[in-house]
Amino acid sequence: MSKLSLAFFATAAVFALMGMAWGVHMAMTGNFTMAPAHAHLNLLGWASLGIMGAFYGIAGDRANKRLGWLNYALSTVAVVVTIPALAMLLASGGKENLGVKIGPLLAIAGMLVFLIDVLLTLRAPKTASA
Repeated sequence: MSKLSLAFFATAAVFALMGMAWGVHMAMTGNFTMAPAHAHLNLLGWASLGIMGAFYGIAGDRANKRLGWLNYALSTVAVVVTIPALAMLLASGGKENLGVKIGPLLAIAGMLVFLIDVLLTLRAPKTASA
């Protein structure tokens, strides 16, 4: 398995553990104010990065590694920016902050790069093992 795929999986696992711990904390305190941020952490951090890692693992050398690493950077930074910003928005009763504007744009950029890489991989010549 490639380093790129492993990076996606390792980061996804870190975000999954954070999401699980956060969910347990909300359940133990009975305070679910942060549920939207928790859900976004699980979706953007665990599910999206995990699926992307699976793609890069399956695509192997057919995928463009530069685009893959760009996707990894954009998608990871998107989670790191978006989730705390969303938590601050929820905690403040709706007071917007720059992170809730920049973070989702980074997530969209990461997904766009991923889509481009998927489409380029579809067009890439098949290797002997593919």
